[in-house]
Amino acid sequence: MDFNVKRLAADAGTLLSRAVQFTEEKLGQAEKTELDAHLENLLVRAENTKHWTERIMKQTEVLLQPNPNVRLEEFVYEKLEKKAPTRMNNHELLGQSMIDSGNEFGPGTAYGNALIKCGETEKQIGGAEREFIQSTAINFLTPLRNFLEGDFKTIMKERKLLQVKRLDLDAAKTRLKKARLADARAAAEQELRMTQSEFDRQAEITRLLLEGVNSTHAHHLRCLNDFVEAQTTYYAQCYQYMVDLQKQLGSFPSSFSNNNQSAASGGTSISVPTIPVSASLLSVSSGHGSSAASAGFSELRSSNGSRKARVLYDYDAASSNELSLLADEVITVSSVSGMDSDWLMGERGSQKGKVPITYLELLN
Repeated sequence: MDFNVKRLAADAGTLLSRAVQFTEEKLGQAEKTELDAHLENLLVRAENTKHWTERIMKQTEVLLQPNPNVRLEEFVYEKLEKKAPTRMNNHELLGQSMIDSGNEFGPGTAYGNALIKCGETEKQIGGAEREFIQSTAINFLTPLRNFLEGDFKTIMKERKLLQVKRLDLDAAKTRLKKARLADARAAAEQELRMTQSEFDRQAEITRLLLEGVNSTHAHHLRCLNDFVEAQTTYYAQCYQYMVDLQKQLGSFPSSFSNNNQSAASGGTSISVPTIPVSASLLSVSSGHGSSAASAGFSELRSSNGSRKARVLYDYDAASSNELSLLADEVITVSSVSGMDSDWLMGERGSQKGKVPITYLELLN
């Protein structure tokens, strides 16, 4: 019982000491230990990453679901860990209305038949949109959300603890300055050594977590490539569906034209240019290029050999164990046991350091 009382008293004293130190710093009556410039830059980089990740996530969600009420409903279901009810999207609703009206007018009539064909195409586009939204949610939004709700929260927790250790350190420095008796100075010096050691240890933990943001950027770049690929596939599918529909509508008799057009117009038609679309883009399971690239990196890791690689973009090293890169230069890369899968060891002459694989293209 006495031990618990003493411990509570000590904790209360520590909290009071921190509060006094914080207040005196705000009033300019006490010195404050500043973090080193590298750590400050890493903190700013992490805050910027958090800010822009939130912005990108929000705008992507608006793109995928423009209706704010539906977004709110989906958010509530997600927090309740329940599956949101399946509803038809706008393309599918339009398609169903066209099909119903076409059946009403009669599939045997030119107008009714055309409505049915248009409705079927709109529903195909709706299906492609649904697949695009699902792919984006899994491969793009989820990794961004995981960073905000996981890694960044851990960083903020350790940063807050670093602030506490910094207050303890500066409070110990203040007590040492005020100590007059030899015994008091000896106790204050011992406390200062202990708080300095704890501060240095926490600063190192925080620094390592903050340097991990660089790996986050490399991972998010891969997710961004997946998002662009999903968009490319979606738009290519939509284009092909509409080209096929236009060909079907073009087979209707010429009398099925705008009745307001005069016969003297000579049956003027609108020409839509044909844009070649590769079969890989039209496939729902597209991504052969990225799969081949991933296979190349996997083969390199398993072989423990080295390969030449071309740098796709400029890259500034965030720490001393990384290698800065210039776009279009060719370097040698190899796999190192225990290294994160998003990184390889790069060599340029006598220079050597970690490089992110998303900035590289393996050469044959």
